[in-house]
Amino acid sequence: MPPRRPTEVELELLQLLWDQGPSTVREIYNLLDGKRGYTSVLKHFQIMLDKGLVDRELNGQSHRYSAQDSEQDTQRSIVRHLVDGAFRKSSHALVMHALDERETTAEELAEIRKLIDKLETEQKNEP
Repeated sequence: MPPRRPTEVELELLQLLWDQGPSTVREIYNLLDGKRGYTSVLKHFQIMLDKGLVDRELNGQSHRYSAQDSEQDTQRSIVRHLVDGAFRKSSHALVMHALDERETTAEELAEIRKLIDKLETEQKNEP
């Protein structure tokens, strides 16, 4: 079976499906506002169907596509792949690069602190 990790284009299409819900190729094509041709969008959906990234349901004369996995599950899979590969199984390296690469808001830093506090608490409570 081919890998289930989406390419950049596939991820862009999945994000539209997560936002819009089940959609036809035409609906997604229209949302792309000319960034891609109709046949290109159709071909990507066919590839994504073969990879198991989307489901397809016949609805009248057209097919409606939906993401097979949730956005959160897909993000987890991508992060796991990045950590295992590019960051040599180091979550620390991934987080350090992510925080250094983009400006982080005070709200985002507060959420990160809460997550760290939660993880530290869970570690202390482990047997």
